[in-house]
Amino acid sequence: MRVLPAFLLLFPLGLGAQAARPVSRVDAIAAALARGPRVAEARADSAAARGELGAARAFPNPAASATYTKAVPRYHYLVDLPLDWPWVRAPRVGAARAGADAAGARYAFERAAAAFDADTAYTAALAATAHARLSRRTAQDADSLLRVARVRRDAGDASEMDARLAEINAGELANAAADDSLAAQAAIVSLQLVMGLPGDAPAIILTDTLSLPDTASVAPPPEPLAVTEARSELRAAESVLSLERSANIPAPAVQLGVERGDPTGAEPGALPTFGISLPLPLFSWNGGGIARARADRDRAAARLDAVRQGAAAEHLRAVGERTVALARARRDAGLVASADSVAAMFLQAYAEGAVSLPEVLEAQRNAREMLGRYVDDLALANTAAGLVRLLDTPESEP
Repeated sequence: MRVLPAFLLLFPLGLGAQAARPVSRVDAIAAALARGPRVAEARADSAAARGELGAARAFPNPAASATYTKAVPRYHYLVDLPLDWPWVRAPRVGAARAGADAAGARYAFERAAAAFDADTAYTAALAATAHARLSRRTAQDADSLLRVARVRRDAGDASEMDARLAEINAGELANAAADDSLAAQAAIVSLQLVMGLPGDAPAIILTDTLSLPDTASVAPPPEPLAVTEARSELRAAESVLSLERSANIPAPAVQLGVERGDPTGAEPGALPTFGISLPLPLFSWNGGGIARARADRDRAAARLDAVRQGAAAEHLRAVGERTVALARARRDAGLVASADSVAAMFLQAYAEGAVSLPEVLEAQRNAREMLGRYVDDLALANTAAGLVRLLDTPESEP
């Protein structure tokens, strides 16, 4: 009980043994934007949408065929040239362009969301590391109190009950320090995953400190990125519906070719052929595709309304949480030093026999809880400030 368990030191020592590199908050956000899984997926979707736009602009390829018959002429060489209805091509290209615009808006939103995830994960890692550091220091203080209690018991100034109570307190705080150390390690690994780094072991060291966030106000955009992305999805769904309505009559195809091979010689040379293929929409007028596109359009419209209302409510909640957390953190900052000094005075007074052990434990518990609340309020203020920045990100920042 006099020495902290060895695995409590594995967290900081393991990082140094693996030559962990220092990472600031700015570095974490830059890594998440460069190689984070969220941005990588959105980048692939955007590239796929651009590919679909190129495919929509392309003209249909012709088809060549060669046949042999016993009837003369025996050899037939045909080329089918599919026609592209202008009233079908324009909606097809428009739908693909709207899809590419929606993918671009989604990519911009995912970049902003990835930056927010990295910022929040960094804050959570800082808070978990601060809690682990506090727990280790608290466990060391409890160990010091245990030694004082045993010295006083051996000197006849304290009872065996005080020594046993100090021993129980030291054991509980050592266990809490172990849990907080593992939580800090898990928070570091979670940050690495957001940054696109392997999560098999801690590989980074946080260089920033947990402090009050910057609350400088900026002019809010006309609409949040989430609303812009939902609006782009609605325009893409409307374009697809227009395409499905115009594609109910399939496009025709023109056939050009030659025939040759008359063994009688009555028809020497090549005989030109011409034909046209007209699809007959007898059984299907693309009703299923139109119904599906209409349902997608209605779902996109409902999502736009929900995102617009939710963004406004989320912004109001985030601003309120930031204001309250900042006020609490500023208030806690003035109480932490006082509570810590009071705990130290109680420990000194107990060593001199002026106060009882339960009073010392109560003072230490108050100081520990006050510092823990201060760390949590700082983390909450930083997270709320990051959410406000996400909701206030202008569309011009992709």
